[in-house]
Amino acid sequence: MTQIPYGSVYFRKSNPPKADWERDYIVASEDGMNAFRHWFLWGAIETSKGEYDWSDYDIQLELAAQQGMRTVIAEMITSVPEWLAAEEPDLAYTLSDGSKLKTRMGVSTATGGFGNGSSGVICLDHPKAKQYAASFLTELVLRYKDHPSLIGYDVWNECNYSPSVCYCHYTKEKFREWLLKKYGDLMTLNQAWRRYSYTSWEQVEPPVALAPYPEHEDWLQFRKENFYEQMRWRIELIRSLDPKGLIIAHGIAGSISHMALMGADDWAAAAEVDVYGFTWVASRKGNEPWKLWHAVDLTRSAANGKEFWHAETQGGPLWLQPQVIGRKKEDGRVASPEDIRVWQLTSFAGGARGIFFPRWRPLLDGPLFGAFGPYAMNGARTERSEMASTIAKWANAKEQRPLWEAKPLKGDIGLLILPEAQIFDHLLHSDGHQPLYSQAMWGAYQGFFDNHIQADWIRMDQVDQYKVIYLAYPLRMDQANVERLIAWIEQGGTLIAEGCPAYFGNLGRAGTVQPNYGLDEVFGAQECDVEFTPDLFDELTFGWNGNRIYGGGYRQAYSPLHGKVTGRYPDGKPAVIENAHKKGRTFLVGSLPSEAYFRNKAHGNRMFFAELAAWAGVEPAVRIPDDVEGLHGRVHRSPNGDLMLWLINYSLNELETTIQLAAAFGDYRLDTVFWGDENGIRKRGNQLSVKLPSKDALIVHCIKQEQ
Repeated sequence: MTQIPYGSVYFRKSNPPKADWERDYIVASEDGMNAFRHWFLWGAIETSKGEYDWSDYDIQLELAAQQGMRTVIAEMITSVPEWLAAEEPDLAYTLSDGSKLKTRMGVSTATGGFGNGSSGVICLDHPKAKQYAASFLTELVLRYKDHPSLIGYDVWNECNYSPSVCYCHYTKEKFREWLLKKYGDLMTLNQAWRRYSYTSWEQVEPPVALAPYPEHEDWLQFRKENFYEQMRWRIELIRSLDPKGLIIAHGIAGSISHMALMGADDWAAAAEVDVYGFTWVASRKGNEPWKLWHAVDLTRSAANGKEFWHAETQGGPLWLQPQVIGRKKEDGRVASPEDIRVWQLTSFAGGARGIFFPRWRPLLDGPLFGAFGPYAMNGARTERSEMASTIAKWANAKEQRPLWEAKPLKGDIGLLILPEAQIFDHLLHSDGHQPLYSQAMWGAYQGFFDNHIQADWIRMDQVDQYKVIYLAYPLRMDQANVERLIAWIEQGGTLIAEGCPAYFGNLGRAGTVQPNYGLDEVFGAQECDVEFTPDLFDELTFGWNGNRIYGGGYRQAYSPLHGKVTGRYPDGKPAVIENAHKKGRTFLVGSLPSEAYFRNKAHGNRMFFAELAAWAGVEPAVRIPDDVEGLHGRVHRSPNGDLMLWLINYSLNELETTIQLAAAFGDYRLDTVFWGDENGIRKRGNQLSVKLPSKDALIVHCIKQEQ
């Protein structure tokens, strides 16, 4: 396979115009692009039952072969033929009110046959729907599996689903089967759901309006597992027909905010494929550096050692969409060449080994006209495409090979993702109030990021890889997860937990002793007071280590058992408890300083995360002075132990400062500069003097010195 796949999504019928295809491929190849992904739209290919029009797609693969480029086939069974929707209306998703989903135009293609986003139109729980989809996928794979330009198949675009589907007979039956497997019998379900008078499984219905009860948690969990089972079905079918092609997928880096309602579980998706990736564009998310970094770090962790790509990165502007209205031009709305440079170098610095734009050139019609592409509306080169070309050719130059052999270092702190906490938070706030979970998780990540401390997103099966774990918004925890964490602490782990850990346990029931499930013994304290009044806590504070720190969400105060009180609320009640438990240590703070930092970026909260890391024995891999804004560093390690230092300047100004690598790396000498000015870095003792232009980077090989 190509060393660093670099390209874009190119053909989304009916854009770009056919008359330009050959010219566009020539330009792309000249500019260093080596791969295109195309949307193979079922609704545009199977034009009548059993009749397929592959002509446009055949040309794409042949042009790729002629220009020495590679092709990723994006299967799009989410776009259904209009004749199928008309002839078989029962196959369509059923909404909660019993109505059937209708086809509509696809926003990203200006082509018909689409439904609710990445869910599509038809329900694959329906046996006939699966048969129709299988016939199309079979024809697709058999036609192209031996083509010389083929890399592989991208399945289930962006790996998430609409929260409004599906309530059809077949999905309900699968839900009942799932419940039977979980609970064993109807009587046990009656007790768990506290619906004591079901007399047959046919009486069990999925909930419609969401609320914090067991049946609602079960429905959300089933729905996610069901969609990933359907993803697995696609993959197994494709692999049975073409065992050589790579299976590829990409999500939306949405595990922190969209897992509960839309199933955006990057860990679940990455586990099924050979290469994983993510969509992230600043125009829709915001241009603060931590936001892109959080998405890259999340995808790297979810890929769990597999190759991953930035599958859709912004290359051009975004007009008139609700996500951009009211925001500053510089906030990702109009991408500059320098933006493209720092965005892509950030993805590489985070470990991505492939780059694709959502468009090579923009769509000419529909609400996303003009969006995302580095080339002009007519396919002409632009300053943005020139930057893309520079990066593409640089990435695939022979001399860069040692750079790509190095791997990002694991972070020193794990930010533990609790799916049950996210689900419960959404259920608690189903009345429209802002959920706290995602804000707390993002705030914790940003708190460490702003102090140049690398925190990794992790799931429960990754805890043994980390010595320090931060637990943001742990309001709802399964007992099994609590027991797993306690065992980890007892073996020497350091756990930092925000307030109300496991307040709600299995089945969403509050414990009568808080903290729940034996955590009172682990933390060395019990709750003496609690208030769930998030609307009143904009100014909630507590003191610790000489700092005034903001909390949020809720306020839990403690009575120490054998733990040490090291922080208090203004009324004197204990807010922070530190404790030693067997071989490990714990730190419990009774509110959500993470959520507060997400809201207000207070200096005291920033210092809280810096000093908390020091308390836990964590030293930043790259130490950058506190007064330097906009500079971020990461370290990769080569197979032979050498270091690759990545420094990125996100500010609008040239930066000149002194940094320091962690003492644990030992002594080293500077060698090859892979990106940037060789005169931009000098070693003086154990410090590095660096100078970086605005929105640019330095990438330096640091060779380990023999002791």
